[in-house]
Amino acid sequence: MAKFWIGVVSKEHVLRGVEGGFCQVCHGKKGPLNRMKKGDYLLYYSPKYQLNSQEKLQAFTAVGKIIDDTAYQVEMFEGFFPFRRDVSYYQPIRDCLIEQVRLHPEWHQYASQLRYGHFKISKDFFLYVFEQMKLDNPVET
Repeated sequence: MAKFWIGVVSKEHVLRGVEGGFCQVCHGKKGPLNRMKKGDYLLYYSPKYQLNSQEKLQAFTAVGKIIDDTAYQVEMFEGFFPFRRDVSYYQPIRDCLIEQVRLHPEWHQYASQLRYGHFKISKDFFLYVFEQMKLDNPVET
């Protein structure tokens, strides 16, 4: 049975993963990636646009499905060998600001976990956020 996860990553890094068809969480650590299994779903939350910037975003920025069996290591640049997983990303989608999900009954439970970088969520919460991200879903004004 598929599980559902949140990864906390800057939007700039999320976009690299979407473009390359991979995910990377917790600064490339292997353990969190191997908690996910093939067929699990990953929802990215981006607190900021860029890792070393103070400019806040606070939005869900990508969603995908894990399509490989285990984490693998790559050399991203000299001396840095993070682990990754292959992901099939859903597109096109739009960012979903946290204001759009604060009314969900589980939001407060997950909001307090965002500092951990990677954690499991309920299918219900995942589907709620994913609905908000779909382009054919009208945004309330």
